[in-house]
Amino acid sequence: MTDITYPFRDRSDAEKIADRSIFDRLITLYETTKVERRERTKSREIDLRCVSPQGQTSLYPDDLPLVFLTRNDAKLMPGFLAHYRALGVTRFICVDDASTDGTREFLLDQPDVDLWASALRYKEARRGRLWREALFALYGDDRWYVNVDSDEFLIFDDCENRTLWSIIHALEELKITRLPAPMLDMYPVDLAAADINQLKTHAPWEVADHFDSLGYTLATTKRAITVKGGARHREFDSDLELIKYPLIFWDEHCRFGPSIHQPLPYQRNFSSVLGALLHFKFFADYQKVITDAVADGQYFDGSAAYAKMTDALAGTGALQLVSASSVKFEGSGQLLRLGFITPVPKGTPAKAPRG
Repeated sequence: MTDITYPFRDRSDAEKIADRSIFDRLITLYETTKVERRERTKSREIDLRCVSPQGQTSLYPDDLPLVFLTRNDAKLMPGFLAHYRALGVTRFICVDDASTDGTREFLLDQPDVDLWASALRYKEARRGRLWREALFALYGDDRWYVNVDSDEFLIFDDCENRTLWSIIHALEELKITRLPAPMLDMYPVDLAAADINQLKTHAPWEVADHFDSLGYTLATTKRAITVKGGARHREFDSDLELIKYPLIFWDEHCRFGPSIHQPLPYQRNFSSVLGALLHFKFFADYQKVITDAVADGQYFDGSAAYAKMTDALAGTGALQLVSASSVKFEGSGQLLRLGFITPVPKGTPAKAPRG
């Protein structure tokens, strides 16, 4: 394991991710072979049915599809779709995990959303990984996908003025097939005042507008990048993995295997951190969200991270997430200056989305 300063102090820190010895690369290749062999022995049958009125749509070569999972995130749906539409996404492909808050009904009314349902729950589908793999197979290999959850908003260098096509072209020129991005937990200064009704007219980062600027660790392992830290680690001693790969070129060799944080083949996981995922869990309704997550028991380790939040609530009656390391989110330029993301080459003009 190689430890790397994060947020990056300068570009050289970020370059250490890909600067791996021949020995390290061979270990990663061996690990890929070993895990792929094990994964091939597991059943891939999965229950999925498209419930959209138009049924499953076909993707054109110039489509940019986004695959996401959701459960009871109706409050975030308008902002989520608007954010990714602005970034060039042309088709949303969603599995709704038994939502009861109107999420499903809202998505059924969106003409650019293919909505899928399953008799399985999130945990039974290997925390959604089997759903994602099945959808990639249904919609086709050998293309780029955005791959996120409904509470994750991808930010990259100058994303306010550039679409994801500019990122894709830059990655293709560099022969990189995945974009790693850590999740940054977002939270408001005053949780009680962060009314979810504000999300009808404001972007979520205008309501839950702070994040931790310090307190992260980044390292490379034999399988991928690993990032830990943030507000949940600081307040609840959470050891949850923050790294994800929200932009990925999916081909016949890809699968998620044991973890969505370490997609196979592992040798593709070591490139510079060009993006960050703003992660939204904390608004005024946080107590209900935490209670429901614990009762549902679908998340990692039996929703242990949410159980720790419940314990904290029992002791204090309310959560206070702001600390000396908190800063207000000011856009992609700020994340670039602070070292959370690195610049994206601008040599190739952005591709316009299909009209």
